[in-house]
Amino acid sequence: MNTLAFTRTLCWSALFLTLRLGQASGEDQGLGPLPSGITYTNVRTQEPWSIHIVRFERAKRQFEVHSMHANASAIGLSSLSRQVRALNPSLGQPVAALNGDFYRRDSAYAGDPRGLQISSGDILSAPDGGATFWLDAVGEPHVDEVTSEFQVRLPDGTSLPFGINEERRSGRPVLYTSSFGASTLTVGGGTEWLIEADGPASLSPLRVGRKYSARVAAIRHGCNSEIPAGKAILSFPRNLKIARVEPGEKVELSTVCSPNFRAVRTAISGGPILIREGKRQKLTGEDSDSFQLSSMFERHPRSALGWNDAYFFLVEVDGRQARLSVGMTLDELTRYMAGLGCENAMNFDGGGSATLWYLGQVRNRPCDGHERAIANSVVITWNDHSVERKK
Repeated sequence: MNTLAFTRTLCWSALFLTLRLGQASGEDQGLGPLPSGITYTNVRTQEPWSIHIVRFERAKRQFEVHSMHANASAIGLSSLSRQVRALNPSLGQPVAALNGDFYRRDSAYAGDPRGLQISSGDILSAPDGGATFWLDAVGEPHVDEVTSEFQVRLPDGTSLPFGINEERRSGRPVLYTSSFGASTLTVGGGTEWLIEADGPASLSPLRVGRKYSARVAAIRHGCNSEIPAGKAILSFPRNLKIARVEPGEKVELSTVCSPNFRAVRTAISGGPILIREGKRQKLTGEDSDSFQLSSMFERHPRSALGWNDAYFFLVEVDGRQARLSVGMTLDELTRYMAGLGCENAMNFDGGGSATLWYLGQVRNRPCDGHERAIANSVVITWNDHSVERKK
């Protein structure tokens, strides 16, 4: 698209934002009156594009950002609408939501997010070095590539990297917390240790940026061990040779990430990063045989999260619907997010997963013709007890 056409698109966007087309009231959905500071807009252009935008004010602490996972677990799949309905009422009244990270779609581990997820302070999935959005201890948003420095120190002094709540593969152990489910679902033998915190701290929820002292409560040679509440299973694949251990011996767990994630309660991965500190990020891989890379330069349904000093933006672009909306390349999405005023923005899973929910209903038209079951999401809530940020 040439510069003139894109400028025209941005002008149309500004017009539609001013008119707030498609905005619904909280009273229509039985929520009572919403505080000012949140709008929903459906922008239509001649491209054709159908773009769904929720914008809300950062200064208003009534609005809180949470990450959710299907079935309130670390794996599994459910629609965005179901995830919103399953939100713990103590987190507030949901007002908007957007689908989240890329995820595993098959096997017993379907719904395992590709990257990091922290929900209400609990680590559900470990980082993989990819792009991640998070809120720090004082609620400030960040986006960056996040790497795992998770380590377990065994009784003989050996230190090993470990994964969390994922399919166990050769080469490293996996820690399964009670957020994962009833049992580890592992196959192929191996050794599994039941471990419990050596002190008042619990291993579930498992917090990021901490070091835990734990002890081996029981040892099982086999797989698919039960996960008791508040405890965890450290599972070793058959090909990983470890020293003999007796019940009662101690292990140390470190859940440190880079950058530092101490006290983070909300994080969700996606990627790539589209805008960082006001600078559009360069995308590579157009000629790759990998669909993950080549699809970034094709038009598909898209979802993204962005923000500036004043606002957060949840954006969904419908696609694969020739007469309604053809979708965007990631470069087009980047330019559109910049045109909205975003200083930072990150892409989420797209295609049939791209879904935006606002005040009780899905507002976009998913390209599958219905909501797809997805792994996780970003949910915006409204809390009466919150206060506005001091000027």
